[in-house]
Amino acid sequence: MRLLHVVPTYLPATRYGGPIYSVHGLCKALAARGHEVHVFTTNVDGPGDSDVPLETPVALDGVQVWYFPSRRLRRLYWSPPLGRALRRQVAGFDVVHLHSVFLWPTLAAARAAERAGVPYLLAPRGMLVQALIARKSPRLKRAWLRLFERHTIEHAAAIHITSPSEGEELQRFGYRLPPLLEAPNGVEPPPEPEQPIPRDHHRLLFISRIHWKKGLDRLIPALAQVPDARLTIAGNDEEDYLPELRRLAEASGVAARIDLRGPVAGGEKQRLLRQAAALVLPSYSENFGNIVLEAMAEGCPVVVTPEVGVAPVVAASGGGRVCAGEPAELARGLRELLADGPGRREMGERGRAAVRRDFSWAAVAARMEEGYRGVMERA
Repeated sequence: MRLLHVVPTYLPATRYGGPIYSVHGLCKALAARGHEVHVFTTNVDGPGDSDVPLETPVALDGVQVWYFPSRRLRRLYWSPPLGRALRRQVAGFDVVHLHSVFLWPTLAAARAAERAGVPYLLAPRGMLVQALIARKSPRLKRAWLRLFERHTIEHAAAIHITSPSEGEELQRFGYRLPPLLEAPNGVEPPPEPEQPIPRDHHRLLFISRIHWKKGLDRLIPALAQVPDARLTIAGNDEEDYLPELRRLAEASGVAARIDLRGPVAGGEKQRLLRQAAALVLPSYSENFGNIVLEAMAEGCPVVVTPEVGVAPVVAASGGGRVCAGEPAELARGLRELLADGPGRREMGERGRAAVRRDFSWAAVAARMEEGYRGVMERA
């Protein structure tokens, strides 16, 4: 198959978190299965630009990545050259896969595919959640839904969701939904360490974007009720949320037990996952939760809230605990976990086995390939 993925940002713009890695992981695995995979994206990387060639394919792990400039309306990733390339090339693809909502590249690609008669899938990537829309820019987002996004949703050949909870959120909009194609994110199984790293039995770890929806405002007060625990917070703060978290840590009396690391990647992230007693992701909303799979792949137990999309996997695999996010309940779960060394080791092994069995990128790509074929047959 000849596949086109359209996403507002891409590697090397890692500041944008999980979707950057998950979209490339899927594209790389599809290319490894023999498909011709192209990505159309912009060169936007925060206030600057990625240092990449423009308007020409760049080979990256078997994927042909096309970067286009966005010089105005950068918050929407508006790129006239990307629009022109879509109009010229989209008819040559079998399927178009869109990764975002509320942004111009998705709108442009959906309309171009529709005009060319090419089926497209839409992956909302956790953004079509009523509570999130109500929290930030609700008027603008509801206007965008009414003017553009509802049409994009209802005319898609399928909606790609990564978890059942994402599908449930979509149903609440009351739209005429196309078929839902559930395919989770995957993870590259890590190599075995040359030398085992001893775990710090009192170290809790949070790795994700520093954002209000990630639930740090309930993890920090919970830490006050887990007296022996220390917490490492690692992630990129695009929203300038850290000053508020520092004030909360001081008010909760736990500032001395919190280590703020900033963004981590590669070997540093791997080392933190191998050292921690548990990874904690107490999000208010999370369509999947890539870091949870990464932690499980490293044998690190996880604690997640029910709102995290991958929570059913955690519960079913026994790779960790699913705890209510209210600070007292979260603290109780953390205290019990830290007090049970043998139980944590067993959770780690169960989680590692589940990830290797069900969530390799090769397995996810095979499932997505089957979904593409179904979309083509219906079209």
